[in-house]
Amino acid sequence: MNVVIFGASGMVGQGVLRECVLDDRVESVLVVGRAPLGRSHPKVREVIHQDFTDFSAIEDEFTGLDACFFCLGVSSGGRSQEEYLRITHDYTLAAATPLAAHNPSLTFTYVSGEGTDSTEQGRSAWARVKGRTENELLALDFHAYMFRPAWIQPLNGEKSRTRWYRLAYSLTSWLYPVLRRLAPGHTTTTEHLGRAMIAVVALKGAGEHILYSKDINRLGGA
Repeated sequence: MNVVIFGASGMVGQGVLRECVLDDRVESVLVVGRAPLGRSHPKVREVIHQDFTDFSAIEDEFTGLDACFFCLGVSSGGRSQEEYLRITHDYTLAAATPLAAHNPSLTFTYVSGEGTDSTEQGRSAWARVKGRTENELLALDFHAYMFRPAWIQPLNGEKSRTRWYRLAYSLTSWLYPVLRRLAPGHTTTTEHLGRAMIAVVALKGAGEHILYSKDINRLGGA
């Protein structure tokens, strides 16, 4: 399969890219980002693009694809609602719309999070924005799967780009085995996320379209 990844420099994206490189089913990986990743692999080709609200300049790259793994995201902490909406919703739909137009059989996976509000009516602003984004993706003409993990354990050296996230993970990494035992339905890893994203491509639109940690672990552990 031929895939495109957005957000490959982030913790989740790093894990997804690693699994794509390791998986023989993935023939090529197009990485779209604002800056080079600083790594190379025969499968991987990077396209540098600055304006994530408009991909028309590189739209020719959005053809012949089987899957998009959209891992780009930010914390709502310390951001205005306008900025969070632009990054979370506008960037995602700006990429998804031309991908759908050029690849109607594409599988699009989107990482939102446990607590996302599908009704778009709840009290939490971030959950409403995520819910709106998910709903609009599910309405597009491709196979869309929404990934809603809770606690994600980074493996294989993956690191968050957010400093306080990195600090939090370093201080609480010892908790993961405990949480996995006590709340297995709310924990997953970057490995399972990457493998699950690859696995849902074979579903071709079948099955549940909103996946939680337990679903991610089932698909990613198969």
